[in-house]
Amino acid sequence: MRELLPIALLGGVMGLDVVCFPQMMFSRPLVAGTIAGAFVGNAAMGVFVGVTLELIALATLPFGASRYPEWGSAAVVAGALAGALHTERAGALTIGVLAGLTTAWAGGWTLVKLRQFNAWMARRRRPALDAGARGAVIGLQLSGLTGDLVRAMLVTATLYAVLFPVAQAALGVWTFSDRLSRFVVVSLASGVAASAAWTIFHSARGSRWYFAGGLAAGLLLLLLMQ
Repeated sequence: MRELLPIALLGGVMGLDVVCFPQMMFSRPLVAGTIAGAFVGNAAMGVFVGVTLELIALATLPFGASRYPEWGSAAVVAGALAGALHTERAGALTIGVLAGLTTAWAGGWTLVKLRQFNAWMARRRRPALDAGARGAVIGLQLSGLTGDLVRAMLVTATLYAVLFPVAQAALGVWTFSDRLSRFVVVSLASGVAASAAWTIFHSARGSRWYFAGGLAAGLLLLLLMQ
């Protein structure tokens, strides 16, 4: 578990990017999972986990006051865990994705609690804010940024430390083949992605043809890369 600290720091940065700063999309599962996998010496497994989680994350619309999964730290946990445990054993992708989903749920819950704490802090400083005090505004911004960084680091470190031995035990008794395991998890993730895409774009004129064309082009590109 020597990698716990760098993984926690990476998860903190990715969690911060989700809603606060700099929002450059490197917290997307595809990117975060790949980097996390590289941290433990297995970027390829990080890519596989990141792509699978990205398909599921397409259903998330992170705006407004809605509660949604926090995919930044989740992808870090999933990519690092699957990369560290992938030693030609079946089930690493499936276990990594399940760990990512668990972390995403926990991260979403902590986001709600952090927002409630930020609102409490803002109410305490309401007189200064109403007066336009520059220090109060900057102080709230910095406390919010710091809080989100610490939140994501704690979520990443805690879930990685807790799920790592659980994942080891699960892989030790895994009986499904690697091909079947990957087929099931990728098929389910693809179904979620297709449903999300249809929900978002089906009302646009000609959307089904754009979707079909994009799918065909993607499959053709995949075949050419074989």
